[in-house]
Amino acid sequence: MPQIHPTAIVAPGAVLAGDVAIGPYCVVGEHVVLGAGVTLAAHVVIDGRTTIGEGVRVFPFAAIGLAPQDLKYHGEPSSLTVGRHTTIREYVTINPGTEGGGMVTRIGDHCLLMVGAHVAHDCQVGDHVIMANNATLAGHVVVEEFARLGGLCAVHQFVRIGRHAMIGGMSGVERDVIPYGQVMGNRARLTGLNIIGMQRSGYSRDDIHGLRAAYQFLFSADGTLNDRVNEAAERFGGIGPVDDIIAFIRADSSRAICQPKGPHGG
Repeated sequence: MPQIHPTAIVAPGAVLAGDVAIGPYCVVGEHVVLGAGVTLAAHVVIDGRTTIGEGVRVFPFAAIGLAPQDLKYHGEPSSLTVGRHTTIREYVTINPGTEGGGMVTRIGDHCLLMVGAHVAHDCQVGDHVIMANNATLAGHVVVEEFARLGGLCAVHQFVRIGRHAMIGGMSGVERDVIPYGQVMGNRARLTGLNIIGMQRSGYSRDDIHGLRAAYQFLFSADGTLNDRVNEAAERFGGIGPVDDIIAFIRADSSRAICQPKGPHGG
């Protein structure tokens, strides 16, 4: 049976797994689903059509699933899903989707959202993502798995952040960030590759060397980016991280690709 503190308010209709723990002064809405082992500390608010996966921990004063900060939202029955074993720290805010963005916001498994992080409507956040203190995603942002977002960074709406990318603290990101890329600044520019992150994730030396060579070629001054992408696919195709970057650049996007300031970057 769920452990619910006497001061908590759980609306009729909420679905709670048998071992959920809900702390003092929490509020859980009628359309909320809490999976096995979910723990809500004191003063957590979860509302809307929100599903929280097993083993998620939510810390005080987080506000999850409340109406989006979008003037075009008119109460449509959009939803929010949070994956398994994700940690949501104090004052985090996560909004559900809207009709204009697919109706759902998603947070993956094993993510860490630190104090004050914000995930706006219709964002799609992959597994193992870390958002440091007060990192902010505007609406419709896509963050792929293992990306790292530094404290106080802000990501513009519709931007894509590639897998294993690193966003420097206090950066303003207006353009798509390639997988394995590292960006920094206001406005953020590509400053190289997230080599440390790749090493920690177990990428081989050959993959890293191949990616370095492809990166230097892709962001050289010769020809157009489209031409360089096509040639890089021929020269470096078959190297996993390079294939990831090429596929990312070729994918449809409403935003330009974040590039280095100089001819070679990194």
